[in-house]
Amino acid sequence: MKKREEKEPNAERWMLTYLDLITLLMIFFVVLYASSNADTTKYKQLAKSLNVAISGGGASIIGSDTATSVTNSTVTVVDPPETTTNAANSKTAEENNMESIKKNVDTYLKQNGLASSVSTKIDERGLEVSLKTSLLFDVGTAGVKEDSAKKLISIGKILNHVNNYVRIEGHTDSTPMSNNEFKSNWQLSAIRATNVTELLISKAGISPKKISAVAYGENRPVATNTTEIGKAKNRTVDIIILSNQFSKTEKIK
Repeated sequence: MKKREEKEPNAERWMLTYLDLITLLMIFFVVLYASSNADTTKYKQLAKSLNVAISGGGASIIGSDTATSVTNSTVTVVDPPETTTNAANSKTAEENNMESIKKNVDTYLKQNGLASSVSTKIDERGLEVSLKTSLLFDVGTAGVKEDSAKKLISIGKILNHVNNYVRIEGHTDSTPMSNNEFKSNWQLSAIRATNVTELLISKAGISPKKISAVAYGENRPVATNTTEIGKAKNRTVDIIILSNQFSKTEKIK
């Protein structure tokens, strides 16, 4: 009697499991690498390589009738958010806007002979327009002088071309009050800042929702109070067009 031929075991089955494991490990490490690398170009190259590796153009992993075919698949490349770039572009746009407004204010000051009484600068808080109190008020008073009010309104209209919040800051020197109208320099600076604020709202069209008045009295000097020149520099009303960063603290809750 003829001996029955025994079928040889399929030696390729273990390769299927092995290659599946290798493929999964490759995907795992590629994803880890891509997640830790913010380089968009390398990220796309890795994704493309991964797509080719796991798709194989539709061919079988082993090449026999026992193997499972891998169909063509697509790896979708999601670009990482360009938050840094967007923030930089936003900052540049804001800086350009502030520079443009400052230039317009400086032009107005020069044309109207106010350059010696009003100064402008841009810092981390935004655009600052600093007016000497001698331009706006008589000594020891808080009412804005009529001729100066018109100039203040014109400046306010230029500044009203942005949606940023506006802060009016009142400052004095350290000389004690010598009249009965105000109890302290703090009170004097508060009333002056408030009067300027109300004038900008009623005449320059600045929304009351985006403007506020702040008083510092003699507590924020920019120069020494031991000389008359220094004291004159400390007596100001400052109009601050707040930067986007500082405007966030002023938003209505």
